[in-house]
Amino acid sequence: MTIFEPLLAALTASGARFVVVGGVAVVLHGHLRFTADLDVALDLSADDPLRAVNALIAVGLTPLLPVDARDFADPEIRAEWVATQNLVVFSLADPDDPFRRVDIFAEDLIPFEDLWTRSKPVRLGSTSVRVASIDDLITMKRAAGRTQDLADVEALVRIKAQGR
Repeated sequence: MTIFEPLLAALTASGARFVVVGGVAVVLHGHLRFTADLDVALDLSADDPLRAVNALIAVGLTPLLPVDARDFADPEIRAEWVATQNLVVFSLADPDDPFRRVDIFAEDLIPFEDLWTRSKPVRLGSTSVRVASIDDLITMKRAAGRTQDLADVEALVRIKAQGR
């Protein structure tokens, strides 16, 4: 997780509200597995998308798409990308280190306030971040439906049954 700590610290320092989802969240719930990127759900209202994108640019990430990263913060542009380009996540990566990558969900799969309320704070180094609940992760992973996501669902169901 140390590779993601500076990215999480930058997002936290930006003041943007976000919840860690995806593979990193699965790992933080106790299922050890490899993940090559950091997935986050942002509060897509107000200035949070711009704060988050600016923070990620400041630590050297650039968008994988040939666009200005700050355009993601514009709700109309983002909605157009979702509608016409089938954008699910907006990806930013370090051009010199492909393992320093952040995927930001372009739409709420679960209403953000619900996701935030059910998330739990987790300490990573000197940073505290919110991690999606096991139930919300299961919902998101089932919706994605890829092989790795379904394997994560099985692991999360076992973890939940153990009461962790």
